[in-house]
Amino acid sequence: MDDIVKKALAKWPNVPDCYGWLGLDVRGDWYMRDDATQAGGGFSKSKGSKLQHAKLIEFIGRNYDRECNGRWYFQNGPQRVYVELEAAPWVWRLQPDGALRSHTLREAQYQSSWLDESGWLYLKTDLGFGIVHSMDMLQAAQKIETQEWMPQDIPREQLQKRFGFCLSPQQNQNS
Repeated sequence: MDDIVKKALAKWPNVPDCYGWLGLDVRGDWYMRDDATQAGGGFSKSKGSKLQHAKLIEFIGRNYDRECNGRWYFQNGPQRVYVELEAAPWVWRLQPDGALRSHTLREAQYQSSWLDESGWLYLKTDLGFGIVHSMDMLQAAQKIETQEWMPQDIPREQLQKRFGFCLSPQQNQNS
């Protein structure tokens, strides 16, 4: 967490939490979701405006974390901004050398792989659970063919419970 964020938390400890205004899609892109966007439905139906500002995206990435109940958030100074997730809290990118990197540019170590009924590939790593970016599926398929990764089948509806994350913190505010 950035020092400026820690100082803001100490200075203003009782700022209300924010729900529904930030989303993370399956490609690792952040979206701002205003009132009209939220009124259009959940994140998978109504994403909002894709963030383009590199410094803002980096700031969100450095201050992205989770609560023990599986709700993911961005600590924006003294305010906790909960994140609506399209599929999982992490989006994994495979690097040319085979290394894994998250959408927030954190390095991760592979632990296991999972495949849902739609063919979406997920990885459990030392950082947590996430989906493999669609642009990296050729490289992922090669890891499966060589049996470096051996995905287990899992229904999508079981992912949140099994891996301890919440797609929509707004729907679970009282958790």
